[in-house]
Amino acid sequence: MEFSEQRHGAVRVIKPDGALTEADAARFCSRLHEAITDSRGRLVLDAGEIAYVDSAGIEALLEISEKLAETGRVFKLTGVNETLREVFDLTQITGAFECFEDVNGAVRSFL
Repeated sequence: MEFSEQRHGAVRVIKPDGALTEADAARFCSRLHEAITDSRGRLVLDAGEIAYVDSAGIEALLEISEKLAETGRVFKLTGVNETLREVFDLTQITGAFECFEDVNGAVRSFL
């Protein structure tokens, strides 16, 4: 899994590219924990290039969401494709994330 990153003011946008599976879950969590610290929790995950997620990937997403929730912050996702949306619905975790249609909408939600 590769990561690209953008800054929109005080908001960091992380965009992983590839499947979010057990093989990459630890590195994914580490990268997002680092971004949370560096951005004071203003973090958007652009999931548009995540083609597949397995159970370890779901746990990684939930771990990040829970880490932010501990301090009253919300994990914001954008670019959630149909496959991810279906996985979220089937596992009943859709409500754990605040989802937006595009990066700009997610970034503006921090204002």
